[in-house]
Amino acid sequence: MTTGPNRILDEFAKLMTDAAGAAQGVRREVETAFRAQAEKMLNSMDIVQREEFEAAKDMAAKARAENATLSARIDALEARLQAMGGAAAPVSPTRKAAPKK
Repeated sequence: MTTGPNRILDEFAKLMTDAAGAAQGVRREVETAFRAQAEKMLNSMDIVQREEFEAAKDMAAKARAENATLSARIDALEARLQAMGGAAAPVSPTRKAAPKK
C-alpha cells in the first residue's frame, strides 16, 4: 500500500481519468441529441436529401441527352423528307425548330 504524496497523486490521477471518461460520455450524448434535433428540423423543412438530389440530377442529364438525340433524328428525317422532294414538314407547336448549325 502506498502512502504519502504518491497515494494522493494516484487518487488524483484516478479522479481525473474518471472525469475525462464522464466528459466523453456527456459529449457523445450531446452530439446525439444535437444530431437528432438537426435531423428533425431539416425533415420539417422538406429539404431534399443529397442522394435524392443526385438521382434527380442524373435523370435530368439523361433526359437532356436523350432529347438531343431524338431532336437530331427528327432533323435528319426532315432533311431526308425534303431531299425526296416533299414539302417542308410543319413544325409541331410542342417542338421548337432546332437551331441550324
